[in-house]
Amino acid sequence: MIVMLVIMFALMYFLMIRPQKKEQKRVTAMLNDMEVGDAIVTTGGFYGVIIDITDEDVIVEFGNNKNCRIPMKKAAIAEVEKASDATE
Repeated sequence: MIVMLVIMFALMYFLMIRPQKKEQKRVTAMLNDMEVGDAIVTTGGFYGVIIDITDEDVIVEFGNNKNCRIPMKKAAIAEVEKASDATE
């Protein structure tokens, strides 16, 4: 009986907890590696370019207007494409 409980806990760890921690590390690394000029996609689906970064916030420029600059939390960023990757 105890062996079955240990096996169930190990199975739950490898199927649920471990992938979640791995994804959290990936997102944290992505947010820490952001630089000015990188293209981003927000969690709401908006595309923009980073023009300034602070500790918890970023200022993102949306569209070709150059007047639409919005401050947002780093947590609202879903994807980052490095500026050097976009030019290649």
